[in-house]
Amino acid sequence: MAELQINTTQNVKINFTTAGAGERLLAFIIDTLIKLGYLALLNMTVGAFQNMDQWSQIGINTVLGLPVVFYTLALESVMEGQTIGKRLMNIKVVKIDGYQASLADYVVRWFFRIVDIYILGLGFFVIIFSKRSQRLGDMAAGTSVILLKDKVNISHTILEELDDDFKPTYPTVIKLSDNDARIIKETFTAAKSSNDYQTLIKLRAKITEVIGVEAINGNDIQFIDTILKDYNYYTQRM
Repeated sequence: MAELQINTTQNVKINFTTAGAGERLLAFIIDTLIKLGYLALLNMTVGAFQNMDQWSQIGINTVLGLPVVFYTLALESVMEGQTIGKRLMNIKVVKIDGYQASLADYVVRWFFRIVDIYILGLGFFVIIFSKRSQRLGDMAAGTSVILLKDKVNISHTILEELDDDFKPTYPTVIKLSDNDARIIKETFTAAKSSNDYQTLIKLRAKITEVIGVEAINGNDIQFIDTILKDYNYYTQRM
């Protein structure tokens, strides 16, 4: 399995382990079994429509078959890069630029499944020989699939311990996303450990610009630490 290094917008390098062809194949098999199970259940109920004319049956079967067609696209969009098979295999779709994949990215990946899997069947072999373990759909969408076995998880990454009597200072931190908070914490931790004060200054300036406040709480380290705690305070209560 290859290492995938994501360089975030704050120039923080985060290393992930890409999911191998084996994990992805097993996830695909699980998802396929789920879809086949649905089709089997559908086939058991089709008899209820046999008295209808041919075109009505075709229309009903087409509508009922849509969940199979859009299974991967719908679940990856709702489950943030995972299907049931991917979740069971502990793998996830991510953008290789550090951002959360968007609906457009999932659509591109889903569309290329026609070539990767159902027509040429090249996806499995492309993953094996690709530097970032990508199939054609991943290459087109700028995504890859990573392992989550190392618990590289946004909610874990940005989690902060808060005292019971903690009172937030900056309510506008809710303008930040989970991905923003993760990047801020990664940058903050790296800069603080290496005494990189220039990065801390730039990070503080960027945060105040995004959330629209003037820093009123101590030095750069104290301010950024407060921002992270405030973000946890508000998001844990939503």
